[in-house]
Order: sequence, then C-alpha cells, then structure tokens
Amino acid sequence: MILFPAIDLKDGACVRLRQGDMAEATVFNDDPGAQARAFEEAGFSYLHIVDLNGAFEGRPVNADAVEAIRAAVSMPMQLGGGIRDLATIELWLERGIARVILGTLAVRDPALVTEACRANPGRVAVGIDARDGRVAIEGWAETSDLEAVELAKRFEDAGVAAIIYTDIARDGVLQGLNLEATAALAQSVEIPVIASGGLASLDDVRALMLPEYAMLEGAITGRALYDGRLDAAEALRLISETTVET
Repeated sequence: MILFPAIDLKDGACVRLRQGDMAEATVFNDDPGAQARAFEEAGFSYLHIVDLNGAFEGRPVNADAVEAIRAAVSMPMQLGGGIRDLATIELWLERGIARVILGTLAVRDPALVTEACRANPGRVAVGIDARDGRVAIEGWAETSDLEAVELAKRFEDAGVAAIIYTDIARDGVLQGLNLEATAALAQSVEIPVIASGGLASLDDVRALMLPEYAMLEGAITGRALYDGRLDAAEALRLISETTVET
C-alpha cells in the first residue's frame, strides 16, 4: 500500500482546497520544490501532484512549479490537471513524470485515453472525482450524469495503470476517506484503485490496512500532513509493519 503525499499547485504555491473550491485555498508552502524534498526526506516513495489552475483552464499552468519539484527530488510522481490532449500527455511523460492522470479527458474523449494507455503502458492513470457518486469534471466545476463505477468499467481493458478515486465532499475537510465507496469501485474493476479525499489521521491509515481494503493500491494524503494531524513517520511505519505481517 502506497501513501502518496499531495502537492496541489495554485499560482505556483502548494495549497489545499476545501471541496475543490478555488476560493477556499489555503497556502501551505510557496516553494513546491522544498515541499517535495521534505516529503522525500520524510520517507515517502511516490508523489501526487495536481495543477489546479490547469484543471480549470484546460491546459498546463504550473509547469515551472512542476519542473522545480522534478529537479528537487528523485522519487517518481504522478501528475494531473489540465492534461487534455495527446501532445500534453507525451510532453509530461518525456519530461520524466512517471504517470499522468486524466480526468476530464476520460469523460470527454475515452478513445484518446485508451490510445494514450496503449502507447504508454503503465504510465496513464484515470482520475475519477465524484460528487454524490457522479463524476465531476473541468476542475470539479461541472458534474456529469455519469456514475463513477460506470466510468471505471469503460476502461477495464484499456490498460489504465490506476484509478484515483476522490470523494469531493470529503476533500480537504478531514472527515476521513470514503473507504466503502472506494472499495466498491475497486471491486467492480480489475484496475488498481487509489483512495483520495478526506484522509485525516492515523486512524484512517489503520482503516486502510484492514483486510477488506487490501485490494486498494494506496491513498493520497494532503491537508492532514500539512497541518500536522498526520505524522508521516508513524503512518509510514504502520504501513510497513502491517505489510510485513501480512
């Protein structure tokens, strides 16, 4: 199980939003490279990055900040936000991003997602962000009629490396992961699933390690790390010890 520390980029700084609202952004660090380095030094092995401005504008906006992060650390990273065409996918993969995350594109042009997966095996993930079970797109500004499970099933044989499932209602509010819905999604497909949205404390990490959630590839944590509610060393130790035991 991988615990992914999150760096959400808005106007070049590391922020956390409340339920995806850009007006509800709290700046935690104005040096993304330094923040990434701190996460790597804490023992994390895989970084999760979102270009928030890009998600709303439909194109990369925080490229300089992403490059600063890449220069600061050696751990692999996955990147989402504003990636809406094959050229942008290829650009980020060529620049050393381990895998790109496609959200809006998965709804708007699933055939292109499949094409990208086949051209780049293991390097394309799909982000499914849900509000009351229905998929939200365009930086969460628009909710579609598509159910999260339905979208996931569309990519069952496409070669998607992972699905990142975010419960928008819990994102940034520290109410705990929606593990029940995430597990239900994971059980509906063979694609590895990563939980996102609401991880608040070590209790959430303990819950992730329960046998009924063993099918999950990992979880993303953001605000709880930044404000000190989640101790990185304790969380990583718990995961390591539980993995050894099992």
